[in-house]
Amino acid sequence: MRIFRLGDEGTEVLDIQRRLLELGAVLDPSELDGRFGATTDRAVRAFQDARNLRIDGLVGPDTWGQLVEAGWRLGDRTLYLHSPMFRGDDVRSLQRKLNALGFDAGKEDGLYGSHTDRAAREFQRNVGDEVDGIIGPHVIASLLRVRPQESAPSRALVREEEELRHARGSIEGQVIAIAGADGGGAVAAIAETAAVDLRAVGAEPALVPRGGGGSTPSDQARAANDLDAAVCVSIRLAEGVPEAGGPTCSYFGSLVTHSPAGMLLAQMILEELESVLDRRGRLQRLTTSVLRETRMPAVQVEPVFETNELELARLGDPEFTAAIGHAIASGVRRFFDD
Repeated sequence: MRIFRLGDEGTEVLDIQRRLLELGAVLDPSELDGRFGATTDRAVRAFQDARNLRIDGLVGPDTWGQLVEAGWRLGDRTLYLHSPMFRGDDVRSLQRKLNALGFDAGKEDGLYGSHTDRAAREFQRNVGDEVDGIIGPHVIASLLRVRPQESAPSRALVREEEELRHARGSIEGQVIAIAGADGGGAVAAIAETAAVDLRAVGAEPALVPRGGGGSTPSDQARAANDLDAAVCVSIRLAEGVPEAGGPTCSYFGSLVTHSPAGMLLAQMILEELESVLDRRGRLQRLTTSVLRETRMPAVQVEPVFETNELELARLGDPEFTAAIGHAIASGVRRFFDD
């Protein structure tokens, strides 16, 4: 889709503004003719901040998708397992309630998939309702009657933490999805170096589309899911103008939940990158598509900022890109071996 930003005009901008207003944003009346002005920009950034999205003021696939999803409330529509999946804040609310009651609905990602369907059916079975996986007014009323303690850690988060406390097994034979090899250039070189290292220790690295060339971050997540990968590492150059450079590693996390395994994987890769780059990095939660839609622990690695001329110039050095690839592979190995 087209990316909308400060200065744009048109009916699409008017649609963005309408959705922001419905969510409580305050916009200058002079902009409400479809002009992406300063108050619209501020409202978009505030929305991105609240949703753990990149705070860049750009309305691209992630921000637009979540603007649409934010308009749904539990009870607005009947939910059930469907292809394509239902997406929305109503699904996220359902997942949160089911997880709080001890029914494992999986990652609270707002996507009505198989985990959510199984948890919904288990809830219906436990309260004596018809077990059909259809979430309509009766099931919602049953959920509200039992008053789930949504402030407590979710069943999915507890399960993932418990799995981390046990050995994750050898890396040998594990499928590692690595996104970033398409399109050539430094990112591809980094991905390919990491793949060589991982193959040397018995893993099965698989290079999947990073985005571009007609694919989207959702396509990338789908490719990793189709591989049934143990982990997914997406490599890209960071955007924006950082206060300080340095690598960034992101994992799935909203304001109320996160992926403990994704966080551990991101932390281990970041530590390796900080060592080889000799720079402090940043660990952050995001709800972007590649982190949200993957079924396995996923990390988005941004070793340098494309707007930092000094860092970008170093990407022309094969030894520098190789060092980044080695560091990423080392972090993945530690995730399985530590």
